[in-house]
Amino acid sequence: MCSQPYYRSGVPTPLVRRAVLAGTAGLFVLGTIGSNIGPALVDERPELVLLLSSRNRNLFGSVPYIDLLPFVLIGFLRVLAAAIALYFCGRFFGHKAVQWLQGPNGEPPRIYLWLERAVDKLGVWAVVIFPGSNVVCLLVGHRGMKARSFLIFVSIGIAIKLWVLRVLGRVFESEIRSFLDFVDQYQWWLVGGLFALSLLQGQVRRGHNRPE
Repeated sequence: MCSQPYYRSGVPTPLVRRAVLAGTAGLFVLGTIGSNIGPALVDERPELVLLLSSRNRNLFGSVPYIDLLPFVLIGFLRVLAAAIALYFCGRFFGHKAVQWLQGPNGEPPRIYLWLERAVDKLGVWAVVIFPGSNVVCLLVGHRGMKARSFLIFVSIGIAIKLWVLRVLGRVFESEIRSFLDFVDQYQWWLVGGLFALSLLQGQVRRGHNRPE
């Protein structure tokens, strides 16, 4: 039996669209978990935390506790996976995805408007400067940036970001260790509060602006 083609007349099949949406949702769930447990585990299980979420604060906080190679490999692949997923969400779901990103009231937050203007002015260079930005990746996908160009420029941006965070993490290593030692006293209270905040934000976003 022939497998279902990925595209028909240049349009992604429903199977591809569902796969992209499911992958993006899965990465979002993992990222939420990783972001919330990061303060408690980044000093003990940095590899696990970065696999779940390679947000800037997790990357920065993990520097004193992780070797260079796993830091680069895990951080690069995790950020790249999220960037690609959001790029294709923007490309396949278009205006509905942008509407959901803008928020439940249909009024985009200031950071969204600022990043939108950055994309307008900088084009592909916005991907280099903001390689981990959900807004930028989704917008350039929605506006039709070629996949090859996106992959090249976002990879450059991720590499630069990892280098900067690694250098800064070494410079502020003692401060990172002191902060996480302090956090250890209240770590699970902090984790519980972060999960509660994530749940509240999810309830606010749920509703009429979520893409079908």
